[in-house]
Amino acid sequence: MINFEQNLKNDIAQIINKQFDNANLTPDEIIINQTRKDIKGDFSVILFPLAKKLKTSPQQIGQKIIENLQNKPYIENLDLIKGFLNITIAPQYWINFLSTLEQSTISEYVKQPNPQKILIEFSSPNTNKPQHLGHIRNNLLGDSLSRILKQIGHQVIRLNLINDRGIHICKSMLAWKKWGNGITPDKAGKKGDHLVGDFYVMFEQNYKKQVQELIAQGIPKEEAEKKAPLIQEAQEMLRKWEQGDPEVLKIWKMMNQWVIKGFEQTYRELGIEFDKIYFESETYQLGKKIILEQLKKGTVKQNPDGSIYIDLTDIGLDKKILLRSDGTSVYITQDIGNAILRYNEFNFDLHYYVVADEQIYHFKVLRETLKRFGYDWADKLIHFSYGMVELPEGKMKSREGKVVDADDLIEEMYKTAEEISQKQGKLEGLKPAEKQQIIKQIGLAALKFYILNVDPKRKVLFKPEESIDFQGKTGPFVQYTYARIQSIFRKARENGIDIDFSSVQAELNDKEIDLIKAIYFYPQVIINAAQEMNPSIIANFVYELAKDFNSFYHDYPILKAQPDVRNMRLLLSDQTAKVIKHALNLLGIEAPERM
Repeated sequence: MINFEQNLKNDIAQIINKQFDNANLTPDEIIINQTRKDIKGDFSVILFPLAKKLKTSPQQIGQKIIENLQNKPYIENLDLIKGFLNITIAPQYWINFLSTLEQSTISEYVKQPNPQKILIEFSSPNTNKPQHLGHIRNNLLGDSLSRILKQIGHQVIRLNLINDRGIHICKSMLAWKKWGNGITPDKAGKKGDHLVGDFYVMFEQNYKKQVQELIAQGIPKEEAEKKAPLIQEAQEMLRKWEQGDPEVLKIWKMMNQWVIKGFEQTYRELGIEFDKIYFESETYQLGKKIILEQLKKGTVKQNPDGSIYIDLTDIGLDKKILLRSDGTSVYITQDIGNAILRYNEFNFDLHYYVVADEQIYHFKVLRETLKRFGYDWADKLIHFSYGMVELPEGKMKSREGKVVDADDLIEEMYKTAEEISQKQGKLEGLKPAEKQQIIKQIGLAALKFYILNVDPKRKVLFKPEESIDFQGKTGPFVQYTYARIQSIFRKARENGIDIDFSSVQAELNDKEIDLIKAIYFYPQVIINAAQEMNPSIIANFVYELAKDFNSFYHDYPILKAQPDVRNMRLLLSDQTAKVIKHALNLLGIEAPERM
């Protein structure tokens, strides 16, 4: 594949070394970016660093480059604006680039020279409720980031830590024991995670009543929340669980199996996979052991009530409780143990935790605690923080049952995809099995694209009705563009048109050049998305590419064009489709051949 930036760097370095005494400039010292869309040009040379090195003005350097570069055959135009030299490539060279694409792959141009071993931990659901819309964003971000980092050559290991122990789990267990009457998912006709979630809500509702009754008796709210019988029973159940009580463990194992089976079904629907799944119940003891060892060393301290804490007030954090007074673990207990376990197991270069921005403080404490425990690799732990997903009516609340359930949402997306597709005639002539497959592909594309086209740092206000629109900024619109291109090639074959990509020569119009340029810059888009850990860069790029192709398709004939032009446009269409499919795959979205 032609590398215009490298050619420019080589030529410009040669010019500067010849025109300026003792410049000794290497091509790598020249900074070249894609020219902004609102400015004429393809590439922009940034002259300010060169001016500093050469101790002369950017204008003088730019003029010297123009004088010596303008006769190069691949240059169409040079425009010096302040400290930037904007370069336009001759159309013939874009044709040459397009012709070389058949012999190259995207992977060749995005592989990074120093690949790393990167752990990405995501999903991490609790086994006291089904996954909801917030989990979907977590799952989709973790999955897409894994795909993008793997694409540029890193060794990516996808991890899932299932939180299957703790007070929240005991709440569901206690409610089932009190009010379940032996109900099972099979008897209830429900997925196991949904059934267990019902008992979690049931616990919270009854617990809230007890708290209100105590407050009515004159007990302060904070005290009432601790003294309510239900929470005390749940805490006692947790103590029994950690002591290995057979009855408690039996209920726990049974209900956990229900939930995990339900989770597996949700992951299958979303197309999410993991390389390794951990269970908190199997790893939390390691954290306790390490904390008790640090207590002997004096790194951590013990309160009069027996709880253990670390004092981080000297760096603006707080006195963080690491073990409760009754010896039971808190979230950071297991995170300490798991971080050490992962490093010993994988010797990772980076470990990303995909967790919402509500936990920023938690991960600051985790890193600092591990540092003080003597683990110098603690800075390799990175919190990938993202904004929460909210509904038009406000935040979701699991305790009150006010959530958008993941399974219900996925099913709703399928139904909406079917309704809109039928209405617009997108599924006519398809066999039932093929129709159902495409409906699922469209529904998931709508959901995934809606979530992933937003910068992870921003909140998402989810409106399902906006996510499926074959004309808007949506996954189905991008899918439809890919399917449209496949339809062009089917028609070409049906009409006996000979497709020859071996010799492509034709005069390009502006829309064709824009499409070729987008394809050219796609590898850099992938690299940018990886460096910024931001799948929305891919999503926004592929939407713009699809939009540009549709504009081109509307304005110019493809199959009815003259043979040389037709071959060029077919090659351009083919390469556009390949990039669309590749980009969608990085978002975890499938590209249907028909729609």
